[in-house]
Amino acid sequence: MASPRLLARFNRRRYPPSTGVSACCPFAPPRPLPLRDCSSAGMSPPKPSTLIRRAACLFTLLTLSLLMLYTATDSIRFLHLPSASLSSSTLVRIFPSYLNNSPSPNPMQHLKEVLGNASMGNNTVILTTLNDAWASTNSVVDLFLKSFMLGEGTHWLLDHLVIIALDEKAYNRCQAVHKHCFSLVTEDVDFQEEAYFMTPNYLKMMWRRIDFLRSVLELGYDFVFTDTDIMWFRDPFPQFFSDADFQIACDHFFGDPDDLNNMPNGGFNYVKSNNRSIAFYKFWYASHETYPGYHDQDVFNKIKFDPLISDIGLKIRFLDTAYFGGLCEPSKDLNLVCTMHANCCYGMDSKLHDLKIMLQDWRAFTSLPPDLKNESVISWRVPQNCSLHSLRHFDSPSPEINVEQEEEN
Repeated sequence: MASPRLLARFNRRRYPPSTGVSACCPFAPPRPLPLRDCSSAGMSPPKPSTLIRRAACLFTLLTLSLLMLYTATDSIRFLHLPSASLSSSTLVRIFPSYLNNSPSPNPMQHLKEVLGNASMGNNTVILTTLNDAWASTNSVVDLFLKSFMLGEGTHWLLDHLVIIALDEKAYNRCQAVHKHCFSLVTEDVDFQEEAYFMTPNYLKMMWRRIDFLRSVLELGYDFVFTDTDIMWFRDPFPQFFSDADFQIACDHFFGDPDDLNNMPNGGFNYVKSNNRSIAFYKFWYASHETYPGYHDQDVFNKIKFDPLISDIGLKIRFLDTAYFGGLCEPSKDLNLVCTMHANCCYGMDSKLHDLKIMLQDWRAFTSLPPDLKNESVISWRVPQNCSLHSLRHFDSPSPEINVEQEEEN
């Protein structure tokens, strides 16, 4: 009988270290074996088929690595391309969600498509801007859109409204609630948070808006620009002047639409596309460097007397607050009102509160029989929380107001 030492040597020779392939890849090369074991076991060189499979595995791995490297390099090159611009003075970039939903990666081309889809037969569109602070559920944008549905003869105007989203969340929200959306963001500026009056972000947002509107005019579109905190109760077009190039609402209207002393509000205007209006918007935008630290409305109040306005022949008209009112100077007759603006109001919570009351007042008025409507038995209950003294701190919370609950009241 063989000794235990001989049997152990025999077992080692019979069961050499495994030459099986790796479990993670059927073609992975085997781990190297000690030379003495190979020779002692009498192992033969790998078969040609095995070598071919191993070579195929290595080739596949190499190809996948090169493909991944090329894709990453191409993505980096795309992200660092100079941003397409709507003007030589403004850089614009688009969000990842915009790329996924836009029919064209070119912002200017996409803007043309959005404006074309929303345009009325006479190349007129309605525009508003939106950032995340006003775009959340049960926020200002919901009340804004609801006013079009509650207004008299205003529902059809939603087909011609374009929401200009200033951040990615606002763009995603727009796509959820509206069909004409365009994403626009200024590089190195975050418009996502609420832009409080006269803060640096507020000023940047206002001037970005002026430059963008000039671009719309250059594309040949007339537009009505409206702030999102304006409620639309009637079709405003019958109240616009046919001979004006630029028409603007007022915080305070002194009775004469031609009086340059009227106090305008840049949150609502109707502008026709022509050489005069384009030249005016260029002058308006350039003037923010002449008056640094002023917002667009204050600068307009300064340049409206400038001789250049007469030189270019721009026809300016100021809109009567009887039709285009606001909390600064409410429309007195609900039989006439077209729009109502939550102006002279600071802070999201104050705006939401008074806008909700405004919609309730309108619903109460429209539910009256015709004879009582003519007697004007209902008037606005606003302003309530809104006033020139309602300035909120930057970190003040903005409680949500449930729009669905408002509809039931």
